[in-house]
Amino acid sequence: MDHRQIVLDTETTGIDPKLGHRIIEIGCVELINRRFTGNNFHVYINPERDIEDEAIDVHGITNQFLRDKPKFHHIAQEFFDYIQGAELVIHNAAFDVGFMDSEFQRLRTGYPKTAQFCQVLDTLKMARELHPGQKNNLDALCRRYNIDNGKRTMHGALLDSEILSDVYLAMTGGQVSLNLNTQTVGEENAQKQGEIIRLNSDRAPLNIVYATADENQAHIERLALVEKKSSQCLWLV
Repeated sequence: MDHRQIVLDTETTGIDPKLGHRIIEIGCVELINRRFTGNNFHVYINPERDIEDEAIDVHGITNQFLRDKPKFHHIAQEFFDYIQGAELVIHNAAFDVGFMDSEFQRLRTGYPKTAQFCQVLDTLKMARELHPGQKNNLDALCRRYNIDNGKRTMHGALLDSEILSDVYLAMTGGQVSLNLNTQTVGEENAQKQGEIIRLNSDRAPLNIVYATADENQAHIERLALVEKKSSQCLWLV
């Protein structure tokens, strides 16, 4: 059965829906079996209220820009149908899901809470488990996993979803640790039966880290020292 995931991000008028703040942008990227489909969802929304100046400083979306955009009730059913049944991949999911639940509940038309019609995976929680004690915001994760985020001068829901998609695939598809003594039962059985163990074809590519010029020079100097002390260095033969 295909595994459908929606990498999702929102931009808002402020930080708390309980204070009447609203969603002004939704950006979604669809993955099926960890592959991009191109079936994305992106919309700007008229929040029917002013955006806080601090929020504008973050995402750059102005009240004037949103004046002619659809209101949430105009896009609610299309958005609901798009995400229904998918696993939502969100960085700091409590924030976005809280706003989504608030928007759907405002309509008073029987929409359930997000967790009742979607699974939710929080990549911030995942990152904190993988990298405890380190910065785990989206920019820090891009640096850690060599993801290009040069276009991210300001926050934007669709752009952030595209970047988070790459980060998520790197976080979950790369090799986290090397344990040569650990095999799964399936691997052991396959080896006993002489079967070939195949890697998933849709796995994310591993990052290649090359030595710097200084590191190469230090390596050469170390080998020369070994040869001087032992009369012959196997690595220089």
